[in-house]
Amino acid sequence: MVRTPNLSARLKREAQRAEDAAHAAGLDFFEVLFEILDARDLNAVAAYGGFPRRYASWRFGMDFERLHKGYSYGLSKIYELVINNDPTIAYLVRSNSLMEQKLVMAHVFGHADFFKHNVWFAPTERRMVQAMESNAERIKQISADQGQDNLDRMLDRALCLEGLLDPYLPLQGPRASESVGRIDHARASFEAVLDGRPVRPPEPTRLAGSALPTYDCLAFLIEHAPLEAWQREVLRVVRDEAYYFMPQRQTKIMNEGWASFWHSRLLTGGLLDGSEIIDFADCHSGATAAQSGQLNPYKLGIELFRHADRLGHDLFRLRKIHNDTSFIDELVDEEFALENELFIYRDNPKGGGRQVADRDWKTVKQQLLSSLSWAGQPRIQLQEVDSEGALVLAHMHDGRDLVLQEAGQLISNLAHLWGAPVHLLSLDQGQGKRVTAGEAGISVADCELAVERCGAPASPVERGDSKRQAG
Repeated sequence: MVRTPNLSARLKREAQRAEDAAHAAGLDFFEVLFEILDARDLNAVAAYGGFPRRYASWRFGMDFERLHKGYSYGLSKIYELVINNDPTIAYLVRSNSLMEQKLVMAHVFGHADFFKHNVWFAPTERRMVQAMESNAERIKQISADQGQDNLDRMLDRALCLEGLLDPYLPLQGPRASESVGRIDHARASFEAVLDGRPVRPPEPTRLAGSALPTYDCLAFLIEHAPLEAWQREVLRVVRDEAYYFMPQRQTKIMNEGWASFWHSRLLTGGLLDGSEIIDFADCHSGATAAQSGQLNPYKLGIELFRHADRLGHDLFRLRKIHNDTSFIDELVDEEFALENELFIYRDNPKGGGRQVADRDWKTVKQQLLSSLSWAGQPRIQLQEVDSEGALVLAHMHDGRDLVLQEAGQLISNLAHLWGAPVHLLSLDQGQGKRVTAGEAGISVADCELAVERCGAPASPVERGDSKRQAG
């Protein structure tokens, strides 16, 4: 079922046609709610990650300014915005042409099907609109109690650390139930107040991933750091929302490829009028264009699904079980790499511009997998609390060095919240290094222990295989 509360009669008919065509093609999704907004309002919603309401932060304001200026100067334009929720919520831009609205609607139904059935989205909160509103209220109350400046400092530190999570943790247990439980408690508390009954305190739950060693540094801080209750609550909000968005980072290529694959089929299969074909081809080719040396997830994703279709794969099974890493691992072969010019490019120091540096498809594939593994983030494990109370983290080196000074800035936020020094072990040009953050500032020293603890883990291909089997 599709809901179109503020759409014109013509757009309502087109939305229903697109939904009927999507169902006929085998797509299955939660109810879809379409809203139509002006470009400025859409940029505001996009700055909030697609949600009508989130907690206040200067970062969201900065994102809005970037998006709005890009649109005003003709440098960028958001055609569609869809969020993983039940019902799925999608936004249309009022200034789009009818053909563009048809394209967006068909594209949205592809996303909605992917959200519902891909295994990496299965643990996510499906009532995230309500969860975001609840988080916003909690943060607003903290601001009133603690002051906006104190809240901003805490939020900044927490958001700097939101990448220190375990992308595979949600599939290992009922992590999503943590946030669901708090939403249910908030609702029950509200009803108790209305009925004049006493409000029961929430039952304490131990966060998954909080025991050492762990990749979920935020969970460890929430459970063990010497923080005030409001600081733990801020960390909980940041962690919950980061885990909600995690699958979108893990499946960007697949998700956009799946939606593009189906909008192309549905539109050319009868949703377009003959007079709209040329405009559609121009719009579609613009969205899926790729320049040498640059990765366009729309282009790579749709070509991978087309390649899989030609090879006779079950496309619906592929979209269910994979993330980007395992999807590319399974489908990219020599034929695909050559057809799509998947090469390694380098800057030409003499003539300028970019030039092909390596055409070996296996090398290209390995580099692509490496860049996508661990949700595109450095793999950093919190290993222990040493005898002096300092945290010891290790960067699981995959051949790419960290920028050590930037890593020092990261762990300085961790040290502030922990209340004691933090050591990060890593490799730099093959040499063991220890980055330390504490009251004395940030320092970098040679460290033999780092060579032992930060040796290269299993290759991205092997990690993709093992995680795919676990999923």
